[in-house]
Amino acid sequence: MPNLHWDKAKNFFDPRLMGALPDLFITDTTVEDWQKVFDLVLRRGWDWKFQEGTTERPLPTAAEALNRPADAEVVVLRVWPTPGISVIFRPWTPTEINFDIDLRELHGQQGVDSLCRLLRDLGRELGKPVTMTAEGGRPEHAVLGYDPVGDRVVLLADPLAPR
Repeated sequence: MPNLHWDKAKNFFDPRLMGALPDLFITDTTVEDWQKVFDLVLRRGWDWKFQEGTTERPLPTAAEALNRPADAEVVVLRVWPTPGISVIFRPWTPTEINFDIDLRELHGQQGVDSLCRLLRDLGRELGKPVTMTAEGGRPEHAVLGYDPVGDRVVLLADPLAPR
């Protein structure tokens, strides 16, 4: 049984309402949490690409990705946990795991289920909540998220309320 149903959550999957790339967060993290994410990507066999600026590089350790000079090129880890669905992780700070997912790739109940699976995988791996906000949002304005206590993805806001 799915955590969320399309008919109740569809507004949170609408790029016109949420922005095409809503922000997802795992807060109160450490370098070790980032490493768990990197390890999860490799262990699950998800396709990935690590980029420094526009240059593709081998996946470093999380410590290497996070401990870069202030003037270094931006790094991103692009992951495809499911074919056709891309996630963009930005290892910028050890204290927060920030990533985007493209809502234009998530369609109907299958898209909802794919997002729930990703949030559940990440949340279980870290034992922490994973939340989603509208594009440009902050964790305190989350609309849905993985609840590690209930081990499920839940709505955190009214899907009919204006953003």
